Formats: sequence, structure tokens, C-alpha cells
Amino acid sequence: MNIIYHFRKFFDGNQRTVLLKKNIIGSVILKGISMIISFFIVPITINFVNPTQYGIWLTLSSLMSWFYFFDIGLTHGFRNRFAEAKANDDIKLARIYVSTTYATLFLLCILMWIIVLPVNSIINWSEILNIDSGYREELGKVFMIMILFLGLSIVSQVFSTLVIADQRPVMASLIQVLGQTMAFVTIYILVNTIHDGNLLYLAFIFSGVPVIVLIIASIALFRSKYRIYRPSINLIRFQYVKNILGIGSKFFIITTSMLFIFQLMNVIISRILGPETVTEYNIAYKYFNLLFMLAIIILNPFWSAFTDAYTRKDYDWMRKMFQRLEYLWLISIPVIIVMFFIAPWFYKLWLGNAVEVSFATNISVAVYTVFLMLANVYMYLINGIGKVQIQLIIYLSFALIAYPLMNLCCRLWGIPGILLIPTLVYIFQAILGRIQLIKILKANTSGIWDK
Repeated sequence: MNIIYHFRKFFDGNQRTVLLKKNIIGSVILKGISMIISFFIVPITINFVNPTQYGIWLTLSSLMSWFYFFDIGLTHGFRNRFAEAKANDDIKLARIYVSTTYATLFLLCILMWIIVLPVNSIINWSEILNIDSGYREELGKVFMIMILFLGLSIVSQVFSTLVIADQRPVMASLIQVLGQTMAFVTIYILVNTIHDGNLLYLAFIFSGVPVIVLIIASIALFRSKYRIYRPSINLIRFQYVKNILGIGSKFFIITTSMLFIFQLMNVIISRILGPETVTEYNIAYKYFNLLFMLAIIILNPFWSAFTDAYTRKDYDWMRKMFQRLEYLWLISIPVIIVMFFIAPWFYKLWLGNAVEVSFATNISVAVYTVFLMLANVYMYLINGIGKVQIQLIIYLSFALIAYPLMNLCCRLWGIPGILLIPTLVYIFQAILGRIQLIKILKANTSGIWDK
């Protein structure tokens, strides 16, 4: 009886808080499944190809992130505008945002294919990544497959953004896990039938399968649960793009700047230290990222919840949630310390002797993860409110100096050196983000703090 009482007590609170708790619990379960699949898929993939090819794949995958700039910030802007329309019970406006975002992204992706695919045919990817020239032809085909599926992913992600803006991120997580599961099953079958894999297989499996699952799921749900928000050609209003991009353009600059800072890391490491070191770094990152993924599970529902609360001027609720999230970050520090000390044992259990991760790599990734989580506490809440000018300045400023600094630091100190730059970015973001959020929640903002 006592357990039942506490279980019911946990779901007490206003509707927004209860929905948050349900989403967090559901997302934790699904993310747990996702993590298990993710960890099993790494050794299988490394054995399917080899550590060098896997490092090349990781580097190419990080390069793909650059092409998300064709989104021009529309999905982030759409997330906030849809949540605002829903909070104001304006279903027609919400459908206009859905229809217009789909149409605009579809046109942008066609433009991306027209520009990128011809250029790909003349690029020497082996020279860019500083790897064996024997990979040149294969890498060109791999890149073509990845860019085609990436375009479909950019468009189809509108549905995932919609359900997150509807404060139901657990549904988006379920679709993601289904896609990940199908990719895992596919590569497992190939490992036990073909044995000798190549990068083309990886491109089809990891780029294509999740996108296909998402497209099927979105069509099915637009015919049922989300029928009232289904897109329609008759509701496309390109004049609303300006409204979506009002905040979306800032998100676009922030996202593009973050690409310069974070997604260049694999390329720099590959060129200076070799593809094998890319694998070493990504193994450590994937391990410590377990805790960050848990943090994102908790933070993700708060973005749209803060949009809803700020629209309704519910400052008391926002202050209470802000304090609780800071306490949770403090709890994460001893967890990171424990993870650091058991890391060698975990790698041995996970990968055997396939990959060696150094002490310096472990400690630098651990420190980076601590500040990554802290900065995201403030970023997610501020993103929901929509006052992101300070973030824009921070990321744009660092983006202008990131490449030469990371190049130099990587040559001098290896992986710890290159991680120094993004760690500093998150420290700045955490300090200024906290100051701004406190001002907003006290309704005491002006100037740049209110933009």
C-alpha cells in the first residue's frame, strides 16, 4: 500500500508537471533500450568492418551534420511557434506551421541535392580525410547515399519535432528506438551472412533504415492520433516562414556555429592523429555520453514545457523546475567520477582488446561532459523561452577561432588539447546562461538579456 501511495503521489501536480514526469519515465525506459542497442552495435560494427573503417565512418557521419544547415533553423523555430499556437488553442495556425515547415524543408532539400551531388563527384574524400587513396571511389558512393537519406531525414524530422513540441517526446523516442532496432537487426543479419562488410553497407543501414521507419510512423500517426495537425497543401503559407524564422534564424546561426566548433573535431583528429584515434575518442565519448543522454531525457520535455509556461506567464512553476534541474546536475558530478574510475574495466567488458582508450582521453572527456551537462540545463530552458541572443554571440565568437585553435591544441596535446576549446565554450555558456535565466525568471530583463 505504501508503494502504491508513493507511486500515486509522484504523479501529483498540475497538468504540465504530470506530463513532464510521464515523459521522463517513458523516455528513460526507451533511452535505456537505445543505449543497450547502441553499445551492442559498436563491437558488431567494428568486427563487421575494422577499427580504421569504423573511424572513417564516424568522421563521415560527423561531416553529414554540416548539411543540416539547409534546415536554416526552421525546425527549432517551428518547435516554439507550434507550442505557442497549441498553448493558445489555435489549431488552424498550428496546422499552417506544420504544412509550411514541411513544404519549405522539402524545397530546401531538393536545392541541397542539386548543389551537393554534382560537387561530390569531383571531390577526393581520401585526400580530405588524409587516408589511403584506395578508399576514394567507395567514399564517393558512401557520401552520395548518406546525403540522399540526410535530405529525407531533414524533412521527416518535422514530425518528431511536432510531437516534442506537443510535450510528448516519449513518442519521438519510441520511433527513434524502433529505427535503431531495425538498423541493429539488419547489421546483425549481415554480419552472420556476409561477414566481410564495407562502408556502403554501413551507409544504407545507419543512414537509411531509421529514416524509413520515421517516414512510415509519421504517415500512420498523421492518419490517427495527430490527424488534427496533419499537413495540407491548402494550408501552406510561405509568408509564415518569416514568423518561424524570427527565432529560427537565430537557432540556425547557433547550430551552424556549433558545427564549426564540435563537428570539426573528428576531421581534425583524423587528419592529425589518424582514423584509429577518432575511434578511440568516440568510444570514450559514447561511454561518458551515457550520463549526458540521461540528462537530455530529463531536459528535453522542459524546452516545450517552458514555452508553454512562459506563454502563460507561470513564473513560479518555472523557478521551481529551474532549481530542481540545478540540483540534479550537482548529483551528476560524483556519478561522472565513478564512471571515470571504472572506465577501463567497462571498455574491456564492452570491446575486449579491439580498442585502447588512454587515461588522458578518459579524463578530458569526463571533464568535458560535466560542463556539457551544466550548459545544457540553461540552454534548454532559455531555448524554450526563445531569448537566445547571448547564446548566438557565444557560439559565433568561438566558431570564428575554433578551427585554428583546435588544430594547434590537437597537435600540442592530442585529444585533451582539442577538447579544451569546446569545454571553454560550455563554461562560458553556463555562466552567462545562468545569469540570463535568473533575470528572466525575476522579470528583470532588458537589453541583450531580453533578446
